Amino acid sequence: MPILSLQNIEVIYDKVFLAIKGVSLEVPEGRIVALLGANGAGKSTTLKAVSGLLKPERGEVTRGVVTFLDQALGNLPAPVRVQMGIAQVLEGRRVFEHLNPEENLLAASPSRMGRGRIAELIESVYGYFPQLKVRRRSKAGYLSGGEQQMLAIGRALMTEPKLLMLDEPGLGLAPLLVVEIFNIIHRINQSEGVSILLVEQNAVVALEIVAYAYLMENGRVVMDGPPEVLKENPDIKEFYLGGKEKFDFHQVKHYRRRKRWLA
Repeated sequence: MPILSLQNIEVIYDKVFLAIKGVSLEVPEGRIVALLGANGAGKSTTLKAVSGLLKPERGEVTRGVVTFLDQALGNLPAPVRVQMGIAQVLEGRRVFEHLNPEENLLAASPSRMGRGRIAELIESVYGYFPQLKVRRRSKAGYLSGGEQQMLAIGRALMTEPKLLMLDEPGLGLAPLLVVEIFNIIHRINQSEGVSILLVEQNAVVALEIVAYAYLMENGRVVMDGPPEVLKENPDIKEFYLGGKEKFDFHQVKHYRRRKRWLA
């Protein structure tokens, strides 16, 4: 059963620019799903259509239905969606730089939450990210990029999400650190049972932890499937996994399909 379903979604910015063109996808409950693609493919816009963050950027869903826990989200504001259990970690490690990690985590906790539960969640975050506990009294602005990314994920966990959406968690980080963070994301999924929608350009690491993946190009989903199937696709290998496949361009059908991708 999907916890999240997007059915034929279209998103327009400034009532002119069509950014998302009929996107449909599902996130099964308790699973990790990846949304892959290059810059400008529409991945981040898709997440914002779910989290309700389009309006500040003068964007709106003009067609289709976004359903979370069998409820159509419609025009519900972002704070209500957070209360329902949707949390998005934005691209760029946006934390309160003038606060220390513990203050960042406290600031992210819902006002209705009791002190005892807040303390439990903070310790849970430190369990996933021990570096944050070591640096808990340092200003967040002085943390490394990897530590800031861990803090951004930890802030989202303070809301006790049912669906956690991560936008490029490996962006700008060293390869070994990317692997570490993705392993922790997998641990969070397994330990907490939280569903995860992961936007990532690095298909190599993303396909190692997900149960299913969608590939976006130019605002559309052009391919989807389980990771083992996508890894064997020659186009995925060439464009996203760094492979160097040799193609027989006399296979006209295959050649035309690739040309449609790049159009």
